Amino acid sequence: MKKIVVEDLTKVFGKNPKLGIKLLKEGKSKAEILEKTGMTVGVNRVSFDVNAGEVFVIMGLSGSGKSTLIRLVNRLIEPSDGSILVDGEDLSKMDKKKLIETRRKKLSMVFQNFGLFPHRTIIQNTGYGLEVQGYEKSEIEEKSKRALEMVGLKGYEDQYPNQLSGGMQQRVGLARALANDPDVLLMDEAFSALDPLIRKDMQDELLELQQSMKKTILFITHDLDEALKIGDRIALMKDGVIVQIGTPEEIMTNPSNDYVEKFVEDVDRSKVFTAAHVMIKPETIQIEKHGPRVALQRMKKAGISSVYVTRNNNELYGIVTAEQAAQAVDNGIKDLEDIIERDVPTVPPDISLNDLFKVIYDTPIPVAVTEGKILKGIIVRGAVLAALSGNEVNLDE
Repeated sequence: MKKIVVEDLTKVFGKNPKLGIKLLKEGKSKAEILEKTGMTVGVNRVSFDVNAGEVFVIMGLSGSGKSTLIRLVNRLIEPSDGSILVDGEDLSKMDKKKLIETRRKKLSMVFQNFGLFPHRTIIQNTGYGLEVQGYEKSEIEEKSKRALEMVGLKGYEDQYPNQLSGGMQQRVGLARALANDPDVLLMDEAFSALDPLIRKDMQDELLELQQSMKKTILFITHDLDEALKIGDRIALMKDGVIVQIGTPEEIMTNPSNDYVEKFVEDVDRSKVFTAAHVMIKPETIQIEKHGPRVALQRMKKAGISSVYVTRNNNELYGIVTAEQAAQAVDNGIKDLEDIIERDVPTVPPDISLNDLFKVIYDTPIPVAVTEGKILKGIIVRGAVLAALSGNEVNLDE
């Protein structure tokens, strides 16, 4: 379900935006329009959509138009052209009263500089938006306390901003945005002012909160690592234009042009790729109907030294090696239960290759990728090394 749909959204700063739009439609570049008219193209006919519950990241270098774009979405900056649909309603056509109502009920924004009132306590800062909307004092307090607890600040309600660290102040900003339970969170470089370790903690906390909140989040950043970590999809901007939209994996493995390729070339792939991207289909036998002879025959045919054992619903049961199967055949053993190894190293599909290293290098057998107890694939060291070396990863495997 599409929560936000943006179509041909454009912002031209200057005395005659209509002329700027006309020149854009004629194919003139941002630089040409600046030289010819003195006007600046902030956002150039941008179109994208955001699914309900999705973390959609807009990223780019300074001057790319990303912060202008997010302010156009909630009309803190008035668009020159285009439409912004939220739940099918076009914000660009709303009168002031309807726009304010929509902002209050559906949109909340978290800024880079926290924006806290120094003379207000933490709970008063958190409830400020609710106060402006005219909620009763008791309801403001209840909603504010709940929001502060969500971001891990229970017990700090009566402190003041200058008594909190930068990371804690940003948590207050997030709590304030969450207090009125908005459908959409707009986050403009929300973690950029934080120290690296605190920033990482806030990224982790946002992802953890999102597991339960399921908000639609539009997140602005200039940091590719941050975008790859938290984004379900990423839109990469340059000179007011979106040059590529895709999942983190699509951006990394299939850059649309030289600019994107240059942008992603220094990314630590071990933090981006996951087990799901490098796993291969395993050779398996079923505990209910197969024995050592079948296990040995399968291994010989496939040219492998071990085979995974599953139940008939593909639930991982264990592993049998060629040596174990051969000895069982020689000794007349017909039951896999007598030779099966149950202690199989397993990882979830979404574990990063960075976290996978310590698992694959501590085990002599391939690592099983499981979801719940269901066997999804196996990891061999060569596939991991190929992914890290920059070779194409087949996402369909």
